[in-house]
Amino acid sequence: MRHDVIVIGGSYAGMAAALQLLRARRTVLIIDAGQRRNRFAKSSHGFLGQDGADPAGIAAAARKQLEAYGTLHWIDDLALEARRLEAGDGFSIRCWNGGIHEGARVLFATGVSDQLPDIEGLAERWGQHVFHCPYCHGYELDQGRIGVIATGAMSLHQAELLTEWGEVTLFLNEAILPDVAAMETLAARGVAVEARPILRIEGDADVLLENGRRLSFAGLFTAARNAPSTGIAESLGCELEETPFGMQIRRNATHETTIGGAFACGDVAHVPHSVSLAVGDGALTGAMLHRSLVF
Repeated sequence: MRHDVIVIGGSYAGMAAALQLLRARRTVLIIDAGQRRNRFAKSSHGFLGQDGADPAGIAAAARKQLEAYGTLHWIDDLALEARRLEAGDGFSIRCWNGGIHEGARVLFATGVSDQLPDIEGLAERWGQHVFHCPYCHGYELDQGRIGVIATGAMSLHQAELLTEWGEVTLFLNEAILPDVAAMETLAARGVAVEARPILRIEGDADVLLENGRRLSFAGLFTAARNAPSTGIAESLGCELEETPFGMQIRRNATHETTIGGAFACGDVAHVPHSVSLAVGDGALTGAMLHRSLVF
């Protein structure tokens, strides 16, 4: 079966885009590997009408709503490769289970991977006690002590911003060396700076330094570097671009990538990142993609 649109990634942005297309009575295939970026988080915040809800519950309810439309097809599989059809009028997608699917348009909504600092105990606490977005997780820390683990220049901005949510300590962890001006700015915001390297993370959010000192926090933040969660857009020839958060798929004002007929939305193509921003970006992309089919 040939579809009007193949959406690769069935999380918040992909489903939001698909909803617009389904309501335009287009045939949509969603291929999803079931690896939501926020699958480790217990609650989602900052999304109007769903503040504090279980992220898995939000996704499940959205999928159920999409499945009420007769022109939706959903495959739980991993999309491996995208190619333009020889006739030039669409795309083929090859999946892990061997299936090959064709569509007039393709939408990359794969999300991104988080490249975390290589610190023992950090990855296991990601999304539960170690976070990236203060707007998503800062309020629940109840103005307690907050630790920021540096990964690069963005960590200076992150530490300054987080003083809105609590008392902040910035761990340089040999990732950055602030100049005099940066140190003065941090001091003016009341940020404490710890230069000793981190040995590991223990408890909920305890930082154990290499010299044996232990510092306890209500929560930890780090500016993880992002990259597309799969290389499928690159397999088609889509260009990537650098952002302060890492790499994302390059797109134009209509959300089309550098390959005509291939679009991108959500975290993989838009910064900053949150559920609400992903949903909004997906909805807009879905409408723009539909217009490309009409005109």
